[in-house]
Amino acid sequence: MRHTLPIAPQFYVTAPQPCPYLEGRMERKLFTALQGDHAEKLNDGLSKQGFRRSQNVLYRPSCADCAACLSARIRVADFKPSRSQKRTINRNKPLQRSASSPWATEDQYELFRTYLDSRHSDGGMADMDIFEFAAMIEETPIRSRIIEYTLPSKSDQYTTDLTAVCLTDVLDDGLSMVYSFYDPEQARNSMGTYIILDHIAIAQEAGLPYVYLGYWVPGSPKMGYKSNFSGLEVYRRGTWERMDDPKSYTADTHPLSVDPIAEQVAKISLPDTRS
Repeated sequence: MRHTLPIAPQFYVTAPQPCPYLEGRMERKLFTALQGDHAEKLNDGLSKQGFRRSQNVLYRPSCADCAACLSARIRVADFKPSRSQKRTINRNKPLQRSASSPWATEDQYELFRTYLDSRHSDGGMADMDIFEFAAMIEETPIRSRIIEYTLPSKSDQYTTDLTAVCLTDVLDDGLSMVYSFYDPEQARNSMGTYIILDHIAIAQEAGLPYVYLGYWVPGSPKMGYKSNFSGLEVYRRGTWERMDDPKSYTADTHPLSVDPIAEQVAKISLPDTRS
C-alpha cells in the first residue's frame, strides 16, 4: 500500500505484525526513505512530528485502532533531577564519556550481544549478527555520533572497559537517542537512566533545547522509565504537550483513534528544501 504527497518523499505503510509493547495487539508503521541532499532537513522536520530514525528510514506508528505509542522528548530547560536521579549521577561519576563518528567495533558488538542475551533475548534484534550491527551503527545519512562510556579496567590500570554505548543523532533542536545498550552488570547503577541524564547534560552544554527518547507507551512496563523524567513532552494529536500525570494517558483501543493513512500523510509538514 503506497501513498504519496505532491512532492517527494514518498510514504509507505508496513504490514501489520505483533506489537512488541502491548500484548495481543498488532502494530503498523508509516515510513519513508531518508536519503539525498536534504536528508538532515527531512530528519529534523519529521522528528518534530513524532518520527524516529532507523538507519536510512524514518518511521512513525500508524496502527489501525491504537494510538498508544507517543513520541517523547525532554525539554532540557524544564528538567530537574529527582533525588534518585542525583544519586544515579553520583554513582556513575567514575564513567568516562567519549564521542566519535558512527563506526562499529568488535568491542561494541560484544557488549551489544551481552546486553541482548541478558535483557532482550526474545526481541527483534536477538539474531542480529555483526554485519547487521555495523549497518545499524554506520548507515546514517545525517549527523550521528557514537557515545561510549568506559570504566577503568579491573585487570589493567592502563586500560578501560567499554561499559555503555549510545547511537545518537544531532538534530537542529536537540539530541535523538536512537539506540543504547550497556553492561548488564551495571544495571544496579541504573545505567539506562544515567545515559539519558548524561544526554541531558550534553544538550545543556551544546545549547540544544530537547532530548528525544523515542516512544513512550502507557501500559507497557518496558517504557515506564521514560515517564520518570521531569520536563517530559509527548507528541499527541499533531502537537507536543507537556506530560504532567502519566496515569492520565490510556492505551485503550478505539476505531476512531487513528486517522486514515491518506489523512495522516496529508498533514505531514515537509521542510523547505529550496535553499
